[in-house]
Amino acid sequence: MKVATCNQSPPRALPRHLTLLFALACGVAVANVYFAQPLLVAIADELAIGRAAVGAVVTLTQVGYGLGLILLVPLGDLLERRRLVTAQAVLLALALTVVATAGSAPVLLAGLAGVGLLAVLTQSLVAFASVLAPDGERGRVVGLVTSGVVVGILLARTVAGLLAGLAGWRSVYAFSAVLSLLVAGALRRALPRTLPRPDAAGYRPALRALVRLPLREPVFRRRGLITMLVFASFSTLWSCVALPLSEEPLSMSPAAIGAFGLVGAAGALAAAPAGRLYDRGRGQWTVGLGLGLLALSWLPLALTRQSLWALALGAILLDLAVQAVHVTNQTMVLALDPAAGGRLIGGYMAFYSVGSAVGAIASTAVYAAAGWPGVCLLGAAFSLLALAAWSWTLRPRARSADSSGGAAAPGC
Repeated sequence: MKVATCNQSPPRALPRHLTLLFALACGVAVANVYFAQPLLVAIADELAIGRAAVGAVVTLTQVGYGLGLILLVPLGDLLERRRLVTAQAVLLALALTVVATAGSAPVLLAGLAGVGLLAVLTQSLVAFASVLAPDGERGRVVGLVTSGVVVGILLARTVAGLLAGLAGWRSVYAFSAVLSLLVAGALRRALPRTLPRPDAAGYRPALRALVRLPLREPVFRRRGLITMLVFASFSTLWSCVALPLSEEPLSMSPAAIGAFGLVGAAGALAAAPAGRLYDRGRGQWTVGLGLGLLALSWLPLALTRQSLWALALGAILLDLAVQAVHVTNQTMVLALDPAAGGRLIGGYMAFYSVGSAVGAIASTAVYAAAGWPGVCLLGAAFSLLALAAWSWTLRPRARSADSSGGAAAPGC
């Protein structure tokens, strides 16, 4: 099989079957970060975790994910990528087995931290796909692969709810462990071998370069801040919505709660068009439109207790907005240096992980203190802060650096 190196020209086009495999593997890996959200009540009841502290189930997974972004994803710039992603998939299956068999809260939480750490397989794969994609199609490829991420995030709740209803919450993690092993085999068989970039200096220098990114790269810094606030808003909804839905007067089952992931999966529809708009030089305004839509989505979400239709509408708007912003920002960051995609995507997604963790723990705490109206105000506040951060990028100097669109602005 042909070996791709960073000093070779990328292929004219990434084969569609490989793009679809990247998308599928990303969806399977990232779903593990979100399985717990519709299962919070069942997990808390079985392992005697208090309602005010149950957010730790989600937060520790996000903390592990953040550590993985910093410690594991940059390895893609230093090691053979196919071997790396295969090993990550196998170790992820082992961590999932720990969660599925946990007999106490500490073991469960340790296992979930490990799951988060290894679920960064998703971002290793996004960086891998970005390296293999030609410059003029990077936005499209990243958008298609991110569609798999979106579907994985949102269908995770549906799958978790259905499996939990049939065989308990542990079956969710056991099923995912088996699926992760199958993904490892498929990746090993289908992906091309790669070699690290010739100027790769080692692991510690790579980590130092990652830490310096926010100071050295204004585009990275601005896009990371927007992403952090966007995913804080996203996590505010999906980390907490199971609580009001499971209580009176709605009293919905885990399967019914998980079914709302099907509604949110409409967000996947925004990923590929956002990538194409980036390739056409429309990335900046795609972000602005998405952030405005994100803020508006909290109006129908505030009516969740009165109407499940309002929840469905708000979830669709929120997820469409989040994915349009995420795909565009991610592609802008990767375009800084596609060959260093591991470091760039790891650093960028660290902002995502921080935002998701903040949204998860803040939303459950606010819900305990102020109920669902307080949660909606929190989510709207994150959205408006993100919109304000984007408006700052419209200054002339920032606009010239952040203008997107492949060949039109190769520096961003």
